Amino acid sequence: MKSSIQIANRIMEAILAKQLAPGTRLGEQQLSELFGVSRTLVREALTRLVTRGIVTVSARRGWFVIEPSPSDAREAFEARRVIELGLLRHARPITKSAIEQLRDHINREQAAIEGDDVGARAYLLGDFHVALCECLGNTLLSDTLRDLTARTTLTAMLHQSSEQAEDSCAEHVHIVAALERGDLAAAEQLMHDHLQHVEAGLTKVEVNDPLAPLRQALAPVSAVSAAAAVSNAFVAPAKRKNTASRSVKKQATSAISLTSSQLGES
Repeated sequence: MKSSIQIANRIMEAILAKQLAPGTRLGEQQLSELFGVSRTLVREALTRLVTRGIVTVSARRGWFVIEPSPSDAREAFEARRVIELGLLRHARPITKSAIEQLRDHINREQAAIEGDDVGARAYLLGDFHVALCECLGNTLLSDTLRDLTARTTLTAMLHQSSEQAEDSCAEHVHIVAALERGDLAAAEQLMHDHLQHVEAGLTKVEVNDPLAPLRQALAPVSAVSAAAAVSNAFVAPAKRKNTASRSVKKQATSAISLTSSQLGES
């Protein structure tokens, strides 16, 4: 790794392969030692990723992989739909060599799934969309699409099951088959359905909220609950008084019975 572009690309690959989790700290010194370059070069690489919206930086805390919220993921998918469906809608007939490249890509996806290589399958399933964009002849948009795919990958980090991966790969097969037939309308519809399925899978992911207990405890009290609390505040003393009165009477009765018994025994 001798350039900031290479370092930035390697970090992106790690994110797409789910090897760097959301919120991971990217220490300048550690990366400098790992890649065998100066910290200046590392900062250049990280700055590139900040510009691309993949890394965030704080003057006091350092560099971190972003932690996309569910709304961030929805926006990323909306942007992906605009790009990918638009490309297919206005695409020229795809070449045979491009079809072969896509088929080879799918073969690698299937091999990664069968081999239980989670990192490889995650990277390849996401990279299929970038490869398709390049095969359709738009390398400019492929960079943008790679960044958007990284955002959605970070949202779904470690939550895609083997079954979901197999479904995604099968849908890729159908998209390529439609392109090979020259049926761009079918390819567009299949891509639309595919992105819908992937996004729907993300909505099932439970986002870990470390503040959940405190958030629930400090939630605003509803008007009904507040009224009930006030009502109980007035009723409770009367109940306690009646209960106390019954308790005193019971103790007095017990005491009388005990005294009578003792007198009889003596």
